[in-house]
Formats: sequence, structure tokens, C-alpha cells
Amino acid sequence: MRLRIKSFCSRLCRLPAGKLAPVLLAALLLTGCGGSGGDSLRIGFALYTQDDTFISTVAQNLEWMVREAERETGKTITLFIADGRSSQATQLDQVDRFLARGCDVLLVNIVDRTAAAVLADKAEAEGVPLIFFNRQPVREDIQRWDRIYYVGASAQESGALQGRLVLDAWREDREALDRNGDGVLQYVMLEGEPGHQDSLLRTEYSVKALTDAGVEVEKLGNETANWNRAQASARTAQWLGEFGDRIEVIFANNDDMALGAIDALGDTPRSRWPLIVGVDATAPAQEAVEAGQLYGTVHNDGRGQARAMLDMALALCAEEDPAEAVDLVDGHYVWLPYRQVTRENLAELQREQEETGPA
Repeated sequence: MRLRIKSFCSRLCRLPAGKLAPVLLAALLLTGCGGSGGDSLRIGFALYTQDDTFISTVAQNLEWMVREAERETGKTITLFIADGRSSQATQLDQVDRFLARGCDVLLVNIVDRTAAAVLADKAEAEGVPLIFFNRQPVREDIQRWDRIYYVGASAQESGALQGRLVLDAWREDREALDRNGDGVLQYVMLEGEPGHQDSLLRTEYSVKALTDAGVEVEKLGNETANWNRAQASARTAQWLGEFGDRIEVIFANNDDMALGAIDALGDTPRSRWPLIVGVDATAPAQEAVEAGQLYGTVHNDGRGQARAMLDMALALCAEEDPAEAVDLVDGHYVWLPYRQVTRENLAELQREQEETGPA
């Protein structure tokens, strides 16, 4: 059969957030999402926001893998992508449209994890498998039905690895990092969304990695920046005005916020920059690591998440056991490992990414 894919990602990803929903709606009304046969698969892919650099990377990887899967399996795979624009009400409407048009499986990067039960009940009522990813619902919601799953990585692990990046720098050249020579590491913390498990755990365990190793720390400030580069830049500018050179480390719960901190430092002489660490290892963050602006980051395997979701979707829609396609933990979870990234091993990561698909 002639292989083809109906995916709107290449067009939607370039549109401003306000333009995305109308285009997606038109696509769904024209094409629909139902009537899949044995040689076709229709996937509803709901993102909390396309503006998040890491989430956009997951979407790009999934689209690329769908094309590869079409060539390998002979199936026609239609991938519908919806941008929730950080609105749970918008995302619920998008999921309703996916279900009304008969999508075979749902992949959901949920806006508000407290709404997971609503989505789970909608999927179960229609008999459509539901795979949450990257933003983890509570265990009770994942276990509401045996065809609900989660694909992601341990936020606790990412925080601990981020903290160890700073610990390594402290041990390697304590004098350079402890600029005021008081034996205490002064830091500020750029946090993601209030109440988000990744924000809470990365914040806690990044600092815990230092204190557990006997490093005395002092928090000068912490602010929510909602994973957003511009907000992080504004928060950092305020801290620089308030604390100046007292800031020795800037922790950021993700790379976009770490890049915002770098933006705020602007033309400040590099010798006066605090050490900055992030999480995700996005392409822009890798460039900052290479340039020596970002000391290090923690690689969040967006490619691995996309791979696991697609493998599960193919298995589920073939009525096969997903545990044969991925490494399922407790029947519901797929956990991807994190890894530290610095200038020393950046080239290795980039080679791997070039060999296996888009960044």
C-alpha cells in the first residue's frame, strides 16, 4: 500500500498559540478521527502548551517516529496535535473532539493534573486507551482503569542529578564557586508551576543533594516562573538588583528558565556570573552549555518518551500486551532515565541524537 501520514504538527508548530485551535478544529472537521481499520491508526495528541521547548521537542520526535513507523509497518497513522495553551478547559474540549471522532488512543500532556480523573473517565467510557506523559497524575487516577498509563521520568532523580552537578563544581573548585569565602553556598531557585510535582521535587532534591553531602547552603530567594523564559529573566533581574554578586548559584527547574536567567545577566562580565544549572537538555540549552553560559543540565529523554508512547499505541491498537513493547512498571508506568550533561559529555549526547533522529 502507499504510505502516507496526516499530521498537522509541521504547520501547527509554527503558528502562534492563538492561531492553533482554529486550524486544528478545521482539520478535525474535515478529516475526522474515527473509522480506523486494521491498516490505520489515529492518535489524539494533546499538549499542555506548545510554547514549552521540551514539549515541542517531544512532539517533533513523535511526528518523525510516526513517519518511520508508517514506512516500517505499512499502516496509515494519522497524528492529530492539539495545543491546550495552558487551559484545562480548552484541553478537555480538544479531548472530547478526539473521542467524538473515534481516535484509537489518546496521548495527553495534561494541563492540570487534578483533572486527570475526568479525562480517565472519558477515555474509559469510550474504551480508548489513555497515555499521560511528562506531567504525572496521582497514582489513584492512573489506576482508575487498566488501560491508563504514564510515560515520564522521576522528578526526584532530576533534582538530585542537578544538585550533584553543583556539588561536583563545589568539590572541583570550591574557591571559585564560594566567591565571598564564607564556606556557605548562596543560591536562588527558579521554580516551575506552583504545586507541580516536578517543581516541588526538583526544588527539594537539588538542594538536598548538597546538604546530604555536608555543604552548607543559604537560600537568598525563590520565585515561581512557570517554566517560562521571560518570567525567569524578570525574576533574575530582580534578584541581581537585590543581591548582586552574593548569588553564587542559580537553580532552574527547567532549561527555559535557566536561559531566562542567562538573558537577565546580559552584558554582565562573565567572571561575575553565578553558576547556572537547568533540566531538560533542550537544543537551546545545549548551545548555552557549549558556550559556557550554562554550567550543566539534566537530560530529559523526550525522544525516549515519544518512542515509548508510539510503541504502546501500536501495541494497544493491535490488541497486544503493551508490556511486550515497553518496560512497564506496576502495569501502568514507563520510566525513562535522566543523565547529567556538561561540556565534558555534550558532544556524546549530540552524536547520539544525530544518529537516532531529530533533537
